[in-house]
This record gives sequence, structure tokens and C-alpha cells, in this order.
Amino acid sequence: MPLSDTLRKKTVAQFIKYACVGVMNTLLTLLVILFCKDWLNINEWVSNAIGYVAGFINSFVWNKHWVFRSHRGIFREMSAFCIGFLVCYAIQFAVTWLLAKQTPLNDMEIDIWGFVLSGYGIATIIGMITYTIANFLYNKFFTFKSN
Repeated sequence: MPLSDTLRKKTVAQFIKYACVGVMNTLLTLLVILFCKDWLNINEWVSNAIGYVAGFINSFVWNKHWVFRSHRGIFREMSAFCIGFLVCYAIQFAVTWLLAKQTPLNDMEIDIWGFVLSGYGIATIIGMITYTIANFLYNKFFTFKSN
């Protein structure tokens, strides 16, 4: 099998694994945000941060050991992963805040099959999608890049 086919298959496999981790992280992050906000009555922005920290820890472990199968230094990768997390979290936070507070979403509620989603909820989902794409690109090309 030519090298390019091998690399292509490896990249596709990594993307599929990354997507699986991303779905798991998205669900975990969203559940933690909602649990903290709605059940523990923690401020929505603090809840947002707590959710992303839970997702951060989960994501690093799965991406290092399962998606990218990296055996390089954990401290270097953790540092790069932290920087990427902070940059992507800042992007996500800005998108979520702007949509939730500076657009008509602020006053919206959408009823989907009896499940009411607030403007903040919609903004959070859009922010999470933004975060996921930015974080994938950062980790693929910086944190866990092949030598």
C-alpha cells in the first residue's frame, strides 16, 4: 500500500476517533454545565467554565492515548494542550457570550418536541461546535503533531 494511502487511512481513523471523543466531551461538558447551573444553582458562566474543565481532562486523556497514540513527553503535550484549551475556550466563550447577550437569541426560547431551549442554550451549543472545530485543528497541527 502506498505511503499516501496509509497516511490517509490513519488520518481518517484519527478523525473518526477524535469525533467520538468530541461527542463524548460535548455530552459530558453540556451535562456538567447544565447540572451545575440548574441543579446546583451555580452562576451560568462559572458553570460553563466547570463544564469545560471536565471536558478538558477527559479530552486530554482520550486524545493522547487513543486518538493520537502519542508517546512523547506528557509535560510538553499537557502544556500545549492547556494553551490550546485556553485559546479555544476563549473563542467559545466569546461566541457564546456574543450570541447570548448581543443578539436576539437573548430573548428567545425554542420548543423542540416539548423540550424548551433558551437563547443561552442555543448560544452554548453553537459555542461548543466552534470550540470543537478550533480545538481539533489546534491539536492536530500543534499538540499531537507527528514528528
